[in-house]
Amino acid sequence: MTHPVVACPGHPVLERIPTRPAEVGEGLVIHRALPNRQRRMVGAWCFLDHAGPIQFPDGDGLKVGPHPHIGLQTFTWMIEGEVLHRDSLGYEQVVRPGQVNLMTAGNGIAHAEHSIGAGGRLHAAQLWIALPDDKRHMAPSFQNYPDLPRLVSGGFGITVLAGTAFGQTSPVAVHSPLVGMDLATGQAASTAVPADPAFEYAALTLRGEAVVEGEVLGPDTLLYLGAGRQQISVRSDGPADLLLIGGVPFAEDIVLWWNFVARSTAEIEAATRDWNGGASRFGEVAGDVGARLVAPDMSGMHLKPQRR
Repeated sequence: MTHPVVACPGHPVLERIPTRPAEVGEGLVIHRALPNRQRRMVGAWCFLDHAGPIQFPDGDGLKVGPHPHIGLQTFTWMIEGEVLHRDSLGYEQVVRPGQVNLMTAGNGIAHAEHSIGAGGRLHAAQLWIALPDDKRHMAPSFQNYPDLPRLVSGGFGITVLAGTAFGQTSPVAVHSPLVGMDLATGQAASTAVPADPAFEYAALTLRGEAVVEGEVLGPDTLLYLGAGRQQISVRSDGPADLLLIGGVPFAEDIVLWWNFVARSTAEIEAATRDWNGGASRFGEVAGDVGARLVAPDMSGMHLKPQRR
């Protein structure tokens, strides 16, 4: 049974939030967990899409043409399949299962993503991390992380994707106090995940069914856990894969529109004009054959900064 949501910040809660379908690239339907009406952010994590698992027909796959970002880091956790990343810094990198691709947009970058080969499988989590004010205008960068800390606890194989967990620290370079981990098992398993009381947490099942703090959690539901916890109980009666994220509640209000994270509507409008007008701010994604995405018209939009 779900406990009532406690409005007071800094306290544990159990809040079930359904994901919603969204379309990325050329017709790929994913499940979007963040942002949503109930919860805009979890720590600095401001966006979470769950793609797959899906088996593409021959000749098909992920196809996302060149598009821009500002004010954030894109964080791709690959579970199945292979995706080629190209960006305007000149990087070409295939992200493979068990790896993280991290792109820091800073003051502006463009990239494209395409499945490798014809057909095949895809299962991934795509997240964004809002950059704090003193970092959001930094120079853009990109890095692939093929070797992440891994351990076993209570039958779960745990990969530390970001931050520190179970005494293991991920090499992924982030700029806010946060954590991300993947807990996977092929059988019954049970563990207690050490938690930082200053962090707020959320969990999303990527495969199978898990029980988090007594809540049965299947795919397509984000479980917000609040803050103030010393540990988080996780168990499964069979094969399952769970994504657990957390961080210190983000202290700044942000404006999130399309692929941009900013602090004001004026910044979003400027980025939209620059991209659609072909300004050199974002550069060009050399070698990509996908159609260049167009930033949506903001006419009549009055975006208010939002937090959490």
